[in-house]
Amino acid sequence: MTNFISVQLKKASEVDLAKPLCKFIQQSYPGGDAQAEHCRAAEELSRLRKSALGRPLDKHESALETLLRYYDQLCSIEPKFPFSENQVCVTFTWKDAFDKGSLFGGSAKLALASLGYEKTCVLFNCGALASQIAAEQNLDNDEGLKAAAKHYQFASGAFQHIKDTVLSALNREPTVDISPDTVGTLSLIMLAQAQEVFFLKATRDKMKDAIIAKLANQAADYYGDAYKQCQYKDTLPKEVFPVLAAKHCIMQANAEYHQSILAKQQKKFGEEIGRLQHAADLVKTVASRYDEYINVKDLVDKINRALTAAKKDNDFIYHDRVPDLKDLESIGKASLVKATPVVVPLSQKFTDLFEKMVPLQVQQSVSVYNQRKADLVNRSIAQMREATNLANGVLASLNLPAAIEDVSGDTVPQSILNKSKSVIEQGGIQTVDQLIKDLPELLQRNKEILDESLRLLDEEETTDNDLRAKFKERWQRTPSNELYKTLRAEGANYHNILNKAVQADGQVKERYQSHRDTIALLCKPEAELNAAIPSANPAKTLQGSEVVNVLRTLLANLDEVKKEREQLENDLKSVNFDMTSKFLTALAQDGAINEEAISVTELDRIYGSYTQKVQESLKKQEELLKNVQNAHQDFSKMKQSNNESNLREEVLKNLAVANDNFVELVANLKEGTKFYNELTEILLKFQNKCSDIVFARKTERDELLKDLQQSIAREPSAPSIPLPTYQTTSAGGTKPAASSTPTPAPRTMVGTKPQPPARPPPPVISAASSSSSATAPSGTPAAAAPPAAAPVVAPAPIPGASAPAANTAPSQAQGPPYPTYPGYPGYCQMPMPMGYNPYLYGQYNLPYAPSPVYQNPGQAPYPTPQQPGYPFPQQPYYPQP
Repeated sequence: MTNFISVQLKKASEVDLAKPLCKFIQQSYPGGDAQAEHCRAAEELSRLRKSALGRPLDKHESALETLLRYYDQLCSIEPKFPFSENQVCVTFTWKDAFDKGSLFGGSAKLALASLGYEKTCVLFNCGALASQIAAEQNLDNDEGLKAAAKHYQFASGAFQHIKDTVLSALNREPTVDISPDTVGTLSLIMLAQAQEVFFLKATRDKMKDAIIAKLANQAADYYGDAYKQCQYKDTLPKEVFPVLAAKHCIMQANAEYHQSILAKQQKKFGEEIGRLQHAADLVKTVASRYDEYINVKDLVDKINRALTAAKKDNDFIYHDRVPDLKDLESIGKASLVKATPVVVPLSQKFTDLFEKMVPLQVQQSVSVYNQRKADLVNRSIAQMREATNLANGVLASLNLPAAIEDVSGDTVPQSILNKSKSVIEQGGIQTVDQLIKDLPELLQRNKEILDESLRLLDEEETTDNDLRAKFKERWQRTPSNELYKTLRAEGANYHNILNKAVQADGQVKERYQSHRDTIALLCKPEAELNAAIPSANPAKTLQGSEVVNVLRTLLANLDEVKKEREQLENDLKSVNFDMTSKFLTALAQDGAINEEAISVTELDRIYGSYTQKVQESLKKQEELLKNVQNAHQDFSKMKQSNNESNLREEVLKNLAVANDNFVELVANLKEGTKFYNELTEILLKFQNKCSDIVFARKTERDELLKDLQQSIAREPSAPSIPLPTYQTTSAGGTKPAASSTPTPAPRTMVGTKPQPPARPPPPVISAASSSSSATAPSGTPAAAAPPAAAPVVAPAPIPGASAPAANTAPSQAQGPPYPTYPGYPGYCQMPMPMGYNPYLYGQYNLPYAPSPVYQNPGQAPYPTPQQPGYPFPQQPYYPQP
């Protein structure tokens, strides 16, 4: 009686998890021991999958433990890797557990780039294997009963969890085996079987009949509900339905049986008989309808013995009225089972392979924090650099400090010599020329990488659109134009960046051309530089004056501010603080991360003092420049002015401006070179991302095409069959009315008689062919007509049948390529003639000795030797039983 239902495992296709995970790790984590450790963990995960899914599993606890470990590991990596079609793209392919497939099409399967899909299928296998292990338990001892109940309840919980989560995990229609309806039914079946195990244990422990009856009645309810859920749905194997129906009747019969014992104890003998009669009817139904699946002989005997004894006692002693079934009190129910909830980790031996890897949510928060930090630092540095350039521009416009250093009027001021020396040390104009020359090559390289990346996406999208137009609604996968939206937006952003970079390069080149001659002058030796500067009368009277001393003090203070600013910039760049621990703590405490609040608070704490120093430096410079401009006005009033001195001052100003421009141009060009090199690395990653997703889509496309071909092969086809000539044209040459279904070819018919019948006439193919052939007497072809000395006897008419008209094709369906004779309803293999000799083939009177095994009662006798004078060899004769 204890025939339990177990679930088949799903079969998975092989997948290499290590390669895509390692690629993501190498792109997302800096090189070193941590990266190598994460890559080793990815390889170990791939081996674990192969161990859990790549081989047949024994129905043993150790195999289930392997599956549970793999499921736990999938749950642990889900928040740490961005599994999706356009990030870490791994396509998981699983076959339907209940689809046996077909000769041409194979079994149904589904391929998705979704970790949720992999988790769902692995959990299905956990529940299926648990059901198989439970079905293998020895239910004759307590250990086996406890193990079976535990595994059935776990399987029920696993299937229930899939029912609750599968649609959200897949975001598309799943295969039938993991659809909510199917797994919901499986969960109920497992729960019913767990309840039945408790019933068996209660029976074995000889508990009170009232309790046993309630346990059995609850199990009957579970089985009945499961049967109702799948009764009109073709989702489970067909052999499940009769087992569920039989189990429902058996459990209800057991409940009635034990309730009858309780009625007997309460002196309710009529109720006892009524319940036993109901139980007998139930098991009789099982025995008559489902005996092929469940043997209930012992239960039938037990109930019948009890019923016979109860009737005997009631007839002779008690004479209690037997109530109708509808008048019997309903039996109570007692459920001792509950679906085990899925709480990770499921395995007791689970160890997280990626324990040291931070969750993806933390990674994203750290990335956003780093962006906030970079914005803050860059904004502060930009403010300081802008202030420095402003100060240099103001000083250059005032010809400071050259104006107060130009004593003799015919020598180069020391500040100009220092600037010239600095420009020459940095390579001078050749450095700028080389940097400008390198920019187009770097730009072109980045453009080529970006164009190639987008070309890959365009080609795959075109192929996808063509196949979608060809297969229409059959092409069920995410359209490429939707999937690539993020990548195309990223590519468009890179295009805009490159366009802005080209504009910036043009501005730098234009600026360089406007100051190139002056920068070239700074690169000349001191003698040539002195000769290029006009001479003028020196302002010797101003040397040592108070206004010059004030200017020198202010300029010294301004230089000090610039040096402090450089140090402050270095300090801002060197500040480093790892926010990972902060975000991990927030995630552990709150279950979520408020990145903005945490980041703003920490940035203010770390960079608040530096931001304040920047503002103080800007304010101090503003005051100094104001004082420098006021002092220079006094200096200009006191200084003698003439054309020569004005011209000399203008040249010195230009040289100072040229120095500032050289410094700024070199800095800009080096930043541009660095920008292009860094952008190259980013674009190469983008290209790898595009290449990976295109490769994954190509693999998915090939799988989908294969599945579609198999699906089309499985579909019933109804090709247009051309009608034979004899069906479209009558003997008279007129065409009959068209029919929607083709008329079958005729089966040859002849009459029955003891002697071999004459060879049947062939069907009339067409009027032309009929007229071209000479006909013999009725029933015999012209070529095979016997001579007049041995006329063929006309066949006896069959009672109730009308004789067919001459030269007309019978209307029966075309059969096998052998004739069928009345009295021989089917084909029977012709026995080999005794004494067969192939060299005597030309002797036509070779006797046949058919075996009596092939001759049925009432069958016409086998033919005698060939009639004399028959001009052709013996015709094959196919007796039929």
